[in-house]
Amino acid sequence: MRLLTFLTLVLAFGCTNLLFGQQKIASADIKTLQGETVDLADIIKEKDLTVISFWATWCKPCQAELDAIADLYPEWQEDLDVQLVAITIDTQRQLSKVPGILSTKGWEYNVYSDANNVLKNQLGFQAIPQTYVVDSEGNILYNHSGYSAGDEYDLGDKLKELAGK
Repeated sequence: MRLLTFLTLVLAFGCTNLLFGQQKIASADIKTLQGETVDLADIIKEKDLTVISFWATWCKPCQAELDAIADLYPEWQEDLDVQLVAITIDTQRQLSKVPGILSTKGWEYNVYSDANNVLKNQLGFQAIPQTYVVDSEGNILYNHSGYSAGDEYDLGDKLKELAGK
């Protein structure tokens, strides 16, 4: 009887992992601010870890998060070999505001657009800022929604953990 219970639990656990396994970012087309189409999968292959931050020009917490990360980002790049990809979900009409914000903020991130919300819908999140950490294969290792002051330090700690440092 114990063996049967044990085998049932093992089988149930295995099926659960198959059904609810680690989420992955599949190949998804996003646009540069110049309107060129790029595949996010190609971008994330460049580094072992990529932080993907979804934001919008009208989202003050998004800008606060990206401002706070900007102070830590050079250290993350040097010590952890991490890249950050900022993806705006602004509509086509709102996209005209993005270059102005970038010039005043001085963010040293690669910024892309998901104006048609294809990637946002694929990932199924509702609120921004939405932050993911993915490996070079697109496996989502960490995600966080919203922003409170200090979250950037938690993200940095998570990156160190994932990088094995």
